[in-house]
Amino acid sequence: KTYTMGILNLTPDSFSDGGNYVDIELAIKRAKEMVEEGVDIIDVGAESTRPGAAYIEEEEELRRILPIVKRLVKEVEVPISIDTYKAIVAEECIKLGAHII
Repeated sequence: KTYTMGILNLTPDSFSDGGNYVDIELAIKRAKEMVEEGVDIIDVGAESTRPGAAYIEEEEELRRILPIVKRLVKEVEVPISIDTYKAIVAEECIKLGAHII
């Protein structure tokens, strides 16, 4: 089986969406739109990985991602994937119900 993943960037400096989803309501709306469009997984990232992107501290990544994950696990019916390399971010998102790291 093939699965499709919808990408939700919560970064103000994203190269793919220009920071369109730093607002929680816009991010939730976009995630729901992607589910309606047929994605199987929502992947959420809060730190840009574009070339030259600035490093952000764990606290900032948590501030960006936790409110979104908390809502997504309740409001969408697909697994939530977290795009992070920081253990504390992964751990906190799993505690909220994220499915994939």
